[in-house]
Amino acid sequence: MTTWSTRQAAEKCGLSEYTLRWYERIGLVGPVARGGDGRRRFSDADLNWLTLITRLRETGMPVSDMQRYAELVRSGGGEAERLELLKRHREEVRRSLAAQRECLKLLDSKIAAYSQRVREARTQAQGQG
Repeated sequence: MTTWSTRQAAEKCGLSEYTLRWYERIGLVGPVARGGDGRRRFSDADLNWLTLITRLRETGMPVSDMQRYAELVRSGGGEAERLELLKRHREEVRRSLAAQRECLKLLDSKIAAYSQRVREARTQAQGQG
């Protein structure tokens, strides 16, 4: 079985080593196996889990919800609660995406307006030259 050091796991998941240790300390990651030297050794399953919680965090899921989700997964039950937690968060992500789309429209509008002004200024400058 392939295992990964803290540094390797952090690199593979796009996290810092500090974040990995913090995730373990707050219960987002279950106890990580240790090698004969006492150092953490992350399995492929650990990396898959880290990828999931990293994505959840990137979507803005609160750490407390991530912790609850992790507790439910580790317990092997609570699938109905997991489902509701994920559905609730999906709605938050949808709201956030809608807000981001509105911001993008505003940016596109401003860029178009300034682009038009710059083109007009260049045309005017060329006509004077």
